[in-house]
Amino acid sequence: MTRRERSELLKQLKMEAAQEIGRLQYVKENNDHYLGDVPSRVNGEQGGPIGGRMVQKMIEAEKNRLAGL
Repeated sequence: MTRRERSELLKQLKMEAAQEIGRLQYVKENNDHYLGDVPSRVNGEQGGPIGGRMVQKMIEAEKNRLAGL
């Protein structure tokens, strides 16, 4: 698998995770406005749950793979 393919898979995972928790508006690919003036605390509150859900999905997928499902 190439680096580009891995990047696309992670982007797809991020979009799925954001959609599942109702935070698609905070995904970088859906924003065309500047966020550099927003404090990191605010950015973390908005986007942090997306990363958390991504990790949950990756752990779940690995558990399923190890269990042979």
